[in-house]
Amino acid sequence: MVLGRFKSIIGSFFVILGTGLIFLPAISSGDKADPEKTSVYSSNSTIAVVDGEPFKFDDIKDAAIQQMLVGLYKRQDALLKEKILERVIKNHPELSRIEIPRVKEKDVQKFYQTTAGVKEMGSFEQMAPEIRQFMKNSLRQAFVSQVYQQAIDKGWVVNYLTPPNDFNVVAVVGSAALKFPPKSNQAKREVFFLEYSDFQCPFCKRVQGAINNLRKQYSQTVQFGYRHFPLPFHTEAGKMAEAAECARDQGRFWEMQSLLYQKELSSINSPQATALAKQVGVKNLESFQNCWGNRKYLQRVQNDIKEGGSIGIQGTPSFIIGLYDPATGAVSGEMMSGALEEAKFVKVIEKFLTIAKKENDRE
Repeated sequence: MVLGRFKSIIGSFFVILGTGLIFLPAISSGDKADPEKTSVYSSNSTIAVVDGEPFKFDDIKDAAIQQMLVGLYKRQDALLKEKILERVIKNHPELSRIEIPRVKEKDVQKFYQTTAGVKEMGSFEQMAPEIRQFMKNSLRQAFVSQVYQQAIDKGWVVNYLTPPNDFNVVAVVGSAALKFPPKSNQAKREVFFLEYSDFQCPFCKRVQGAINNLRKQYSQTVQFGYRHFPLPFHTEAGKMAEAAECARDQGRFWEMQSLLYQKELSSINSPQATALAKQVGVKNLESFQNCWGNRKYLQRVQNDIKEGGSIGIQGTPSFIIGLYDPATGAVSGEMMSGALEEAKFVKVIEKFLTIAKKENDRE
């Protein structure tokens, strides 16, 4: 059904994976709750004892569990805010005067025209009802957040719901294409931004603008790397990745990477690949054609998929942002998924830049 596919493109990163493991109740301060008497559950509780020594929940956590927990937390947080909204509006009628903005037809048309992956699913007439409902839901979420924040600011609500503890993923950089030459200003680039992406993924395409801004903003302090993770149902993405790697042989990886995201390619053949290579400035087109035609980098792309899967990557785009260890060639940090807002990336980058600075100050 179109609805299912629309949700897949627009909302796949809102889907909750797995079952509920933690529930942290919130209590309104209007109920005169005493925080010291409130039962607040730990997100790292003891789950077993072996020979008198406890096993904590974090001891068995891996990247897949962490992603499930983050999804669970987001779902709980959204439902909690809805319940809080009902209570505070009942107790404070003045909040009911805040109106939810209405969806305008021009906004529905703009969404259809500018959102990657939507046009491919159907005509505007087919998609408009679902886009309209999606936008209504988004506006309601914004309304709920606004009322919730007012309730927090006025002291009507105390929220005990906490996100899961951080979980550091260790990812080998391996054959990743590096944005900046490895030895250029390397001492100042202790933070690494490693991307796993798919050239046919609409989310991957959508997030490129934010990542390009980050590369400019942190050109002196952060290294950026790119590895391939073509999904099985994107049948041409692997060959596109191989084209980027063949362009990399002649120093034009990033130009090819950028162009592939700009194009609306449903397939790629030798003439198309060669035309793209010429467009991005590949000089030896014959060498490029031999590289791509002989699938020189098929194994490299497959290795990217294998190593990505080994650290818990299940979809694209996925990112590991953290500290880089030259001795091991690995990044240790947080995993993030989806076409996220630039500000969310900045927050994590700044966190690790601060950690790196503190570690340097101690040396």
